Amino acid sequence: MSIPPSTALVTGASRGLGRALAAELVRHGRTVLVDARHEDALAAAVAPLTDADGSIVPVAGDITDPAHRSELAARAGSLGGLDLVVLNAGTLGPSPLPAVDRLSLDELRQTLEANFVAQVGLVQVLLPQLHPRSTIVAVTSDAGVEAYPGWGAYGAAKAGLEQLLAVLAVERPDLRILRVDPGDLRTQMHQDAFPGEDISDRPEPEVVVPALHALIRGPLPSGRYRLSEVSLPQEVA
Repeated sequence: MSIPPSTALVTGASRGLGRALAAELVRHGRTVLVDARHEDALAAAVAPLTDADGSIVPVAGDITDPAHRSELAARAGSLGGLDLVVLNAGTLGPSPLPAVDRLSLDELRQTLEANFVAQVGLVQVLLPQLHPRSTIVAVTSDAGVEAYPGWGAYGAAKAGLEQLLAVLAVERPDLRILRVDPGDLRTQMHQDAFPGEDISDRPEPEVVVPALHALIRGPLPSGRYRLSEVSLPQEVA
């Protein structure tokens, strides 16, 4: 089994899967740099973690802002570099989800910027801060590999990010790059995708975090993984 990461960055950590994973990493003694667009929401999310075994470093900002991406890289450097990067921040795009023939090109550009272009920009500025054998996790979706009505903008952005990171994994075999599909979760983004519908049958993000943590800590190589198919080792079950 690989050595667990000691210092991590988790983007989009004010709610949902990002907040749940950041909490798990801090509980396991990691130093975790976290970001989110809204400072108040981020502060509220990290407040319960101040007494955990690890430490948490919040930096509010939007990853589509180059200055914020540079600030995250600088803070990572001040922490001695990173062993783990989790690309979790992103946007659903327009809601309700429009068909392709009604998709605003401005909204398409915004979705691609947040879910694809800015993610690549963040990886680029963080690469010099990554330790050898570091892990990059991109939180993706089945919408990136399957065709669902209304999911054109979001799915196209995720598909583009997946392919680019697959190429990066070939170019940088010294890194482990995981493209992770967490499945449908009970999050605000998922609710926005289905306005007015009851999504209480979807699991809370905390339910899948043990599998995600096991994948991060484990020996599996670069590739695409569905959390529903990740086996939990006995020590983290």
